[in-house]
Amino acid sequence: MQSVLFPLSAVLAVLAGYLIGSLSFAVIVSRLMGLSDPRSYGSGNPGATNVLRSGNKAAAILTLVFDALKGYVPVMLVLKFGPPYDLEEGTAALVGLAAFVGHLWPVFFKFIGGKGVATAAGVLLAINPWLGLSVLGVWIAMAVVFRYSSLASLAAAVAAPLLQMLVWDVGPELPAIALMSLLLIWRHAANIKKLMAGTESKLGQKAAPAAAPAAKSHRHEQSREKREHKHSHKPRQHNK
Repeated sequence: MQSVLFPLSAVLAVLAGYLIGSLSFAVIVSRLMGLSDPRSYGSGNPGATNVLRSGNKAAAILTLVFDALKGYVPVMLVLKFGPPYDLEEGTAALVGLAAFVGHLWPVFFKFIGGKGVATAAGVLLAINPWLGLSVLGVWIAMAVVFRYSSLASLAAAVAAPLLQMLVWDVGPELPAIALMSLLLIWRHAANIKKLMAGTESKLGQKAAPAAAPAAKSHRHEQSREKREHKHSHKPRQHNK
């Protein structure tokens, strides 16, 4: 009975972590505060950095806090209440990874999620508070110096597994931390291209809504002007 119960409890814990991670607080907070959907402007990323581009700092802070909590709380619940059910550090790390994956591909929001920086930070703070604070320090230092949230996030993603290996023990949580870092870097692929091209937005920079409608309107206006210009130069036919 125990051999069936314990794996089942781990599966349920991981599933719960994923469902909690699927709560996209960037969208939820924006709706509650009467703001535009963060997926409709700026980078289109439902995360705190893009919400900040709306100009509402309170909404951005709330998004950041709740996105971090949805990574922190599930892990802490497993660490505190899991041992009687044979849920140890390895399972807690998997639950944190599941919450992170839920943020990336949220079942409640058509699997369109954010990049997971705040959620990953919450997971790290729960797994190893000193590691979480160290990685947060890397993020803050890079953000203050370069003013690019994406660059700070990439540096933090690289630092997390390295610090875990070099400073703390290589335990069962390391694979989950490494996988989170790889997924986070992968989710920043577009930002890496923008950084290399020098077109990446800086922290606090307001972003306009998607430019597609405006571009379409501009193309329509150009087409109309060309038609008018063509008709104005068409030779007139004279009656004989």
